[in-house]
Amino acid sequence: MITWLNRASLKFPPLHKALREPNGLLAAGGDLSAARLVAAYRHGCFPWYQDGQPLLWWSPDPRTVLLPNNLHISRSLRKVLRSDLFSVTFDRNFTDVIHACSEPRKDEDGTWITSEMQAAYFALHAQGYAHSVEVWQQDQLVGGLYGIAIGQLFFGESMFSRTSNASKVGFVTLVSALKAAGFVLIDCQMPTAHLISLGAESIRRSEFSEYLTQHLDINTDMQWLTPAITTSTLAL
Repeated sequence: MITWLNRASLKFPPLHKALREPNGLLAAGGDLSAARLVAAYRHGCFPWYQDGQPLLWWSPDPRTVLLPNNLHISRSLRKVLRSDLFSVTFDRNFTDVIHACSEPRKDEDGTWITSEMQAAYFALHAQGYAHSVEVWQQDQLVGGLYGIAIGQLFFGESMFSRTSNASKVGFVTLVSALKAAGFVLIDCQMPTAHLISLGAESIRRSEFSEYLTQHLDINTDMQWLTPAITTSTLAL
């Protein structure tokens, strides 16, 4: 049985109670307040639902993550990075990034990044938890991603690309900056071919929980949120 959350409490059920089918469904209900979202990430779960569905919370097993030292950059992508075809910024335009991520993908009718979900992450951004990565080609926003930073962990949420390699450039730049700042893991939630090609891997949920326990309360240097980065200068 799925636990229905009490709006008066931020407590989530233990992760081991998540369903095997569908993989990781942990709870339903509650709300998308900033306090509940932070509690969810700290607990090891995240919201994902479609319009017309109740608010659903997930903790899949295994969990897809990327360890910064395991980032894989193909020869062709390395060539793109050295070309200075793109420039990358952090937190310059969170609004446009989340709006772009919410646009339906090819062959998809809707989006899980609903207006309610967007408002929730705008609130997290205002509180300093949610951050965006913008990839620019001249003055045009051509790619990016957003996610949550807590302690030494970054929880990726969504990315978009309007031209070839743009989202990969943004992701690689983010990982480089996070590694330099002492982050130890980027949560990718579920596997995709795109993420696997960049070095993401699957680990047991119990192992993921250990990362939460050991690294969420360690402060990191937020200087990684630098004004702008030229990709050819990255220490890769």
